[in-house]
Amino acid sequence: MNRDVRAYAMLACVMLFWAGNAVAGRALRDAVPPFTLSLLRWAGALALLLPFAWAHLRADRAGLRAHWRRLLLLGLVGVASFNAFNYLGLHYTTASNALLLGALSPACVLAADRVLFGVRPAPVALIGVAIAVAGVVVIVFRGDPAAVAGLRLGRGDLLILIGILLWAVYTSLLRTKPAIHPFSFLAATFAVAVAAMLPLAAWEWAAGERVHLTAGALAGIAYVAVLPSLVAYHLFNQAVATVGPGRAGQAINLLPLFGALLAAALLGEQLHGYHIAGMLLILAGLAIGLAARPAARA
Repeated sequence: MNRDVRAYAMLACVMLFWAGNAVAGRALRDAVPPFTLSLLRWAGALALLLPFAWAHLRADRAGLRAHWRRLLLLGLVGVASFNAFNYLGLHYTTASNALLLGALSPACVLAADRVLFGVRPAPVALIGVAIAVAGVVVIVFRGDPAAVAGLRLGRGDLLILIGILLWAVYTSLLRTKPAIHPFSFLAATFAVAVAAMLPLAAWEWAAGERVHLTAGALAGIAYVAVLPSLVAYHLFNQAVATVGPGRAGQAINLLPLFGALLAAALLGEQLHGYHIAGMLLILAGLAIGLAARPAARA
């Protein structure tokens, strides 16, 4: 199989798993506080990864020590902070809103690439992003142009948008990932996320927040620790290494499509005609963006 085709297939799996993560985060909002859920997610993923990563961590000791600042930055931005804002936002907005706002991610990735590394996207890629964003606009404003004047972003939506910006920076910064084994990189960044979430989860506990464990909650925690974390982050990092941050970022347009369908199927959130129209625009933008040549450095 062509390397690019394999990378895009990996990205499609990643988006499906992350769409499920948003649905799970919304479903667990009354059972697990957001920072505690993030802590359990990364602690679980790290515990599952360590038996496979231990030998690589020992072999990569020198690289881990030499690049600890970069690993700390990537772990804080792309693992700890992004997911904390995401889960916190899902306490105040719907899974569909969170996932549909996620279609802004490709534009944010291209902007981060431009600002941080001077990478200039191809005009066709910009057209694809613009079409995809038009799809988001159709959905957010429910197909009603008059609704633009009354736009009011809720607290949850703003938190989700902050998470999207952090994710864009992480995706762009992946080009600076140290030359260590992928399992070593995952273990290091997951460990950073666990350390960052511990005090925040303790703060939630001190404030009286409690975990209400049920069979459904345990299943949700297990899901977010395995597929959207351990599996998806590994696949995403490998795909970015193959096709680059900008092109990998285009695949994030699949996230709202998968997410809206999952939210409708699992959470009972309704789908309307404007959802379908927006999804078609998002898919068209994705196809155009992926057909563009890789971005060039300015």
